[in-house]
Amino acid sequence: MTDSTKALKTLTVLLKSSSSVQDVVKKDMIKYGLNSTEFSVLELLYNKGDQPIQYIGKKILLASSSITYVVDKLEKKGFIKRCPSATDRRVTNISISEKGTAFMQEAFPKHELLISELFNVLNQEEMTTLTELLKKVGYHASSFN
Repeated sequence: MTDSTKALKTLTVLLKSSSSVQDVVKKDMIKYGLNSTEFSVLELLYNKGDQPIQYIGKKILLASSSITYVVDKLEKKGFIKRCPSATDRRVTNISISEKGTAFMQEAFPKHELLISELFNVLNQEEMTTLTELLKKVGYHASSFN
């Protein structure tokens, strides 16, 4: 098998695997009444604390044009609050509300368990190796931009 044939096969396996994992994760998030983007924003705020709205999209790989829509939906559900920055009027911070925290305290451990179950076919060393290899390919791919 040539190097290019191996690379194509590896890409196919990576994309199929990623799609399968994403499908399971998305279905799990939907069980909680949120789409994957809404859940990801709540997860970020729950685990990392208040975030400027401008950085949320970057951290969860969402276009800035879409983040306002997602924040609006979560705010209407009572899961988050907008807080103007005390030091910069151009910045709006987003914080998780008490309702959002209570929701995540219930949902996140179950979601985290599912993620663990997805990867329990790998031992710790294999997970570390997989992570390192995926980062290596990702960093290399980003150099093409």
